[in-house]
Amino acid sequence: MSKQLLIVEDDPEITSALMRGLALHGYEAEAENRAGRALARLERGRFSCAIVDVMLGTDSGLALVREARERGLTLPILMLSALSDVEDRAAGLEAGADDYVVKPFSFDELVARLRVQESRADHRHPVAATLCPRERVLCRGGDAVTLTEREYALLALLIDHGGTPQPRHAIFDALWAAEGSASENVVDVYIGYLRRKLAEGDFGFEIKTIRSKGFCLDGVAPRLITP
Repeated sequence: MSKQLLIVEDDPEITSALMRGLALHGYEAEAENRAGRALARLERGRFSCAIVDVMLGTDSGLALVREARERGLTLPILMLSALSDVEDRAAGLEAGADDYVVKPFSFDELVARLRVQESRADHRHPVAATLCPRERVLCRGGDAVTLTEREYALLALLIDHGGTPQPRHAIFDALWAAEGSASENVVDVYIGYLRRKLAEGDFGFEIKTIRSKGFCLDGVAPRLITP
């Protein structure tokens, strides 16, 4: 599967060259030239890594990276810049970038640096899926599924309780009892629906059945995106 990468760059020629070159190395690259829109796209969790220019017209790549880290985004980020002084490199790394590449650059070196950071990220910590309340979309890397309202409510309940098993009756009481549903078996039905959707990709977690205790998430729980 191709890796999803976001290029944040305001120079169309550089963007085009990056997208063509990265495609040859197995990346599906998308582009954005504004910091705010780039941050919103990164928060959706579709991308496994990002390349960010320091200067984005009136926007700041440094501010974008700093805000991404403050919001808990852990994907590898490489900064690009024509600024090569030690102070400039230090500013990029202090903002939260994993590496800093000076223009003009060797494309082979850029890809090599990118792969090193991806490998380090894989060993540091697994990337959490993200769950968007508004669209009810669960994403991780290039995998995404859309949940129904009830599937979303069930998953959100399990996320809220971390790894603590939730009994069938407690889930039923929280999500169905007020509507007069006749049987707690509806919980098993929707657990099955969720499991089938999770099987469509690699979301970093699964729903476990703990005998005599109930259901819980096993793995890295999804991160809820604040609307």
